[in-house]
Amino acid sequence: MIGLLQRVSEASVRVEGEVVGAIGAGLMVLVCAEKGDTEREADALLAKLLGYRVFSDEAGKMNRSITDTAGGLLLVPQFTLAADTKSGTRPSFSPAAAPEDGRRLFDHVVRQARERHRIVETGSFGADMKVALVNDGPVTFWLRVDPVGVPR
Repeated sequence: MIGLLQRVSEASVRVEGEVVGAIGAGLMVLVCAEKGDTEREADALLAKLLGYRVFSDEAGKMNRSITDTAGGLLLVPQFTLAADTKSGTRPSFSPAAAPEDGRRLFDHVVRQARERHRIVETGSFGADMKVALVNDGPVTFWLRVDPVGVPR
């Protein structure tokens, strides 16, 4: 599983002109399932992003997590994070999970996040989304959880 997390002042997702998810200060996370990923990797990615310390403490150091700050969490499905860009000028998406697996794992992450965090919004799986955000910092981290026994 891959998560591209960005600390934001605000973020939103529109589908066909309608806002489907929006947050104020918090994290906007692009979420991608790869072949071989299961609920185990999804849970590990969620635990990592909920605990990842990207918010400043009183001393100005990144020592606080989204859980500590109780900020918003906007989860957006994004299969292109799994792109293989090693050769040529056109990405291959063969490392991405099949659409049904990607949807299942994204929905799992959302359900688990809503059980563990107060403010959770989402994009729409498979939709043509327009994502807007104000990256705070900018602060952006790429997180990856590999399946047990499956090297990438």
